[in-house]
Amino acid sequence: MLRAAAAVVPAAVLLGGGVPALAREQAAAGRTLAPTPACDDGDDPTPPQTEGPYFKPDSPERSSLLEQGDPGGGVLLTVTGYVFGTGCRPLPEVLLDFWQADTQGAYDNTGFRYRGHQFTGQDGAFTLTTVLPGLYPGRTRHLHVKAQAPGERVLTTQLYFPGEPRNETDTIFDPALLMNVRDADGGKEATFDFVLEAGSAR
Repeated sequence: MLRAAAAVVPAAVLLGGGVPALAREQAAAGRTLAPTPACDDGDDPTPPQTEGPYFKPDSPERSSLLEQGDPGGGVLLTVTGYVFGTGCRPLPEVLLDFWQADTQGAYDNTGFRYRGHQFTGQDGAFTLTTVLPGLYPGRTRHLHVKAQAPGERVLTTQLYFPGEPRNETDTIFDPALLMNVRDADGGKEATFDFVLEAGSAR
């Protein structure tokens, strides 16, 4: 995977409640899409802090991060969405590499629990099945992700949950990276659309 791309300026349209509008809604209105921001601490270019200390390359290819033997008590989380270019065209075969803390706020640094990558379909869609990540000191609840269209730079960022008290105190938190989240069937369903600056596919 290529080196993380430099940070881009966030420019999401916010709906009521402070949650960004999905890119597909803006695309339907014929608007040019703003790129998904990289998550950083304000430095330029994006510093190593962007991916945090717990990224591991070579994660398994899978759309579900659930495994046999996972500790009980986790809240099932399904994240769905699309990846677009800035010109509102869906991007196929985009690599999405996700990693997160377990329900206790710990990262697996010896294996690949709650780590995995997948590729968007021809319609630019993706689905991730996992559990709600736990909290650890200094951070709000979040998912990590690297997104890379074929032959393009890597966007390294994080996705956040609305209504989390720590959103107000986490210095990395960016409201443009809030997912739309709702309760569903005993778990939670979230949606988020990525927008990449991706060459001729923009």
